[in-house]
Amino acid sequence: MDYVFSDRVQTLKPSAIREIFKYAADPTVVSLSAGNPSPEAFPAKEIAEISARIMSEDPIAALQYSVTEGYAPLRRFLTDYMKEKHSVGSESDDILITSGAQQIMDLASKAILNEGDAVICENPSFIGSLNTFRSYNARLVGVPIEGDGMNIAALEEALKKEKRAKFIYTIPNFQNPSGVTMSREKRRAVYDLAVKYGVLIIEDNPYGDLRFAGEFLPCIKSFDTEGIVIYAGSFSKVISPGMRVGYTIAPKEIIQKMVVCKQGQDVHTNIWSQLVCHEFLTKYDFDAHLQRLREIYRKKAAYTMDLMDEHLTPNITYRRIDGGLFLWCDLPERVDMQQFCMDAVKNKVCVVPGSAFMANPEDRTNSFRINYSTPTDEQLKKGIEILGKMAKEL
Repeated sequence: MDYVFSDRVQTLKPSAIREIFKYAADPTVVSLSAGNPSPEAFPAKEIAEISARIMSEDPIAALQYSVTEGYAPLRRFLTDYMKEKHSVGSESDDILITSGAQQIMDLASKAILNEGDAVICENPSFIGSLNTFRSYNARLVGVPIEGDGMNIAALEEALKKEKRAKFIYTIPNFQNPSGVTMSREKRRAVYDLAVKYGVLIIEDNPYGDLRFAGEFLPCIKSFDTEGIVIYAGSFSKVISPGMRVGYTIAPKEIIQKMVVCKQGQDVHTNIWSQLVCHEFLTKYDFDAHLQRLREIYRKKAAYTMDLMDEHLTPNITYRRIDGGLFLWCDLPERVDMQQFCMDAVKNKVCVVPGSAFMANPEDRTNSFRINYSTPTDEQLKKGIEILGKMAKEL
């Protein structure tokens, strides 16, 4: 039978990262291509305790259907926590618990985008979100990233040109894949331009709590007096990605539409996961847990960057980071980046080609992404030494 697929998925391609995982499954290959939290970071003991208690004391609460908006005590806690800690949320906002932050992108796209609308995004940006926007036949308009975030002049030029722009998508903290953090001044400038041109902002912040050096910066949502920012938060990087719990704080009218869309997708987010997250946040020392994570990543990032200084530079350069999970590496202009990444696989080390993260296939990049959080120190040393030998032969 000849299968005819919808126009929305005709041009979608498999994630390059997931394709690389096929090579990374080889135990002889060092994978620097993942984006997973460190195995040391999981609060496995606490999750086991909480799960046992739930199943002993109130198993039906974890096994029965629940409401689409999310577990009410978790929603109340997060509303108060985000307001007190980050000045995020107002009387005109509401909160929705989602199946990870990735679902926020899908629900927002379904609620807001029409075919042919434009999404203005950082270039490069997170492939999962870009593919979600593409699946709704949106046009992606990439804005170059500088060392302190989006190029503001290029952003305004895109907003002037794109009359059907619906929202700006940004990852302001330790951006995936570039590792760049947007400055305070640019956060304000992005918000002001969104107000000026009448577009929404999706602020995707999965890495903000993983700052191990430097100054914490305000969320763009904390500026939001006009009701234009959809804030996306997640427990994937700070508790567990497998539990699939995210949350969005956005204007009530937008949340209402997202709730209706979610009812047609998965009815509600895994209620056991929500119960576990709520108890971990309220009955354990969450701040101490975050400090432990920051110390894990501070040490691993420092170790990785020391290795890169020793083996990769000056042939391969990179941006130093103060948090997050990724390092963005730049090859000399004369070097074919795709060929370099293919040769790396042949030499038993996986990195992600920068082209996987570009808004448009024709956008050129000579960069690749390394993840430092998942590999062991021994794997990091071996993998970066291999890349270093390749760099010397460039």
